[in-house]
Amino acid sequence: MPTGQGRAVNHRTATALTAVVIAALSLTACGGDKSDDSKTSATTPPVATSSTPAAPATPKPLASAEAKMGIPPKPDAATQAKYIAALDAISPTIVNGKPHRAVSRGRDTCGTVHSFPTDHTKQVDITRQRFSGATQFTTAQAEQILTAVQTHLCPKH
Repeated sequence: MPTGQGRAVNHRTATALTAVVIAALSLTACGGDKSDDSKTSATTPPVATSSTPAAPATPKPLASAEAKMGIPPKPDAATQAKYIAALDAISPTIVNGKPHRAVSRGRDTCGTVHSFPTDHTKQVDITRQRFSGATQFTTAQAEQILTAVQTHLCPKH
């Protein structure tokens, strides 16, 4: 019987240690240092109230970096609607209910056009790869997608 008692003691010890570890982790996760909260609230500027709506917050360094890479800003609603309609005319599986993803891929394609201005074959191939997912697009479809991107999203091509 000593074997059975040894197991019971080992099991109880393991259970107790597990409970202590869980309790310590819970305190660490929930506790936090109160001085951090006071520092945060002391340095956080008050929210300004204004009667005019604020412009969308786009970090200027990011927008500037994107512009240098040939990536245009996000299109306005009318431009986006025309772009999505052009893609849907090529194939409804391009947008597939995810217009924000199609816009993002299109903006990135503008960057490709900027990076490889004289290599149309490369532009088409990268466009085909970028827009293909579950549906693989042909080179002819990629040509059409590239044209739609350049027409609606790329300010200068």
